[in-house]
Amino acid sequence: LNEKGQVCQLKGISTHNVGLYPEYVNDACITELTDRFGLGAFRLAMYSGEADDIFGYADGDDANREKLEKIMLDAVKTCAKLGIYVIVDWHILRDGNPNIHADKAEYFFRKMCPLFKDYDNVIYEICNEPNTEGTWAEITRYANRIIPVIRELDADKVIIVGTPVWSQRVDEAVAEPLAFPNLVYTLHFYADTHRDELRNLMVDAVEKGLPVFVSEFGICDASGNGPVNDEQTNIWIDLLNKLNYSVNYLTQKSLLDDDIRNSVYEQQKKAAEETERYIEETKYITDWCKENNPCPNCKINKKDHWDDIHYNCELNH
Repeated sequence: LNEKGQVCQLKGISTHNVGLYPEYVNDACITELTDRFGLGAFRLAMYSGEADDIFGYADGDDANREKLEKIMLDAVKTCAKLGIYVIVDWHILRDGNPNIHADKAEYFFRKMCPLFKDYDNVIYEICNEPNTEGTWAEITRYANRIIPVIRELDADKVIIVGTPVWSQRVDEAVAEPLAFPNLVYTLHFYADTHRDELRNLMVDAVEKGLPVFVSEFGICDASGNGPVNDEQTNIWIDLLNKLNYSVNYLTQKSLLDDDIRNSVYEQQKKAAEETERYIEETKYITDWCKENNPCPNCKINKKDHWDDIHYNCELNH
């Protein structure tokens, strides 16, 4: 629900590793994305551990941590200025079990929550994709440590909690939900890989009362490099729209990844020489983001209203 108690569905884009691509997490870039794609939310994927041959927050040095903290805080301020939500994502991946870096997670949230407290657009995501040894029991142990830290410092914001097997097993979460209010539980899918079995698992969890939040999805296979599957993507999107009360956020990963063919800016860079592929792989997500995300000037809730730079809408109304 939004601040007026109305049902809302956020749509946005996730970054890749902010430590690897800091040049795409700044005022100019986030503003351009909001203008061109009509974002309702922006997800900041700050990796907890080493990935892409660079250190994460937990295994880097103090200078690296300070750099990442500044990136996150500056982006939160930009998103607040633009009137969009921002997801502060403690992005576990190769570490698998969130408890591996729980000490540094607690350190991060204790340090940063007081700085985020006055920004009503912030949503916390405390463990991106638990996997391998990241069982629901381990996630529960981690969440029971980290959530009270956040609540002590920033009492009211929504917290997103990851689920086992790369945030797919929402059935395990609904069987033993956490004992905290104002939580949502993560489900991730890549449309060409995850089909009816995962959709059915999600629907069952939602029907049992679990609030599900899709903080990452892709329109190709789980590698990020396969062809776009429009049919399966549309099935997912239609289902998520139908479950609007329980599934509140969708994000296309990722903003930029030179090795992932279906990232937004990678396709824009290749647009000149590969126009047909660009249209196929990027137009879908552009139109989807704009659908039902209101223009910040006139609040018209229609995709066809948007220009390339929608701030010009005042000239037309």
